[in-house]
Amino acid sequence: MPSLLLVVFLVELAIQLINTVGATTINNLLWHLILSFPSSLSNEFAAQRKKQKDYLVVRRDLKATSSQDEFAKWAKLRRQHDRLLEDLEKQKASLDATRAKFDRTLTTVRMVSTKGMQWFLPFWYSKEPMFWLPHGWFPYYVEWFVSFPRAPIGSVSIVMWQAACSNFVALVFTTLVAIYGLAVAGKQEQRQAQAVPAGSGKTESKKGQ
Repeated sequence: MPSLLLVVFLVELAIQLINTVGATTINNLLWHLILSFPSSLSNEFAAQRKKQKDYLVVRRDLKATSSQDEFAKWAKLRRQHDRLLEDLEKQKASLDATRAKFDRTLTTVRMVSTKGMQWFLPFWYSKEPMFWLPHGWFPYYVEWFVSFPRAPIGSVSIVMWQAACSNFVALVFTTLVAIYGLAVAGKQEQRQAQAVPAGSGKTESKKGQ
């Protein structure tokens, strides 16, 4: 079942990617991606940013205006300030509610498509062989083990295939993260090594003076 083999692998890959990058980071990236496209939501955010700029200008002018010497101007700016602040608070509450709903929806979809599938597939396809081992190549206890729990003897069960995919993907991700960490550490050490001689040279020149 090539398609099922690929589905199980992609599910494990997605789970490992989420665990490595972080669900919050993925949510933020998708949220900013949605806001980059023209829509009513992006227009609402653009309107909020414009109103926030207007509010900051009015607040600056209000602080620069004396309530005693320029009362009429100060009162007008005060009314604008209060009205803009009230509108901003309403917009912020509305956008925060939209973002919270987006996060809940995305979390539900992510859980169903990853953890849900991770539990559902082995349950539904527990008797299905993923692929067959070459006949006579392995002893009986090996064939029994890789067919656990309910696949035909001599085949690889979805549970074992899932475990193999999970371990393989985790190993690859761990290796890539370790390589990245070593590369970053190497660059930092290189920059420090280049900075030390420059600093020591200045110190020696000061001592010579």
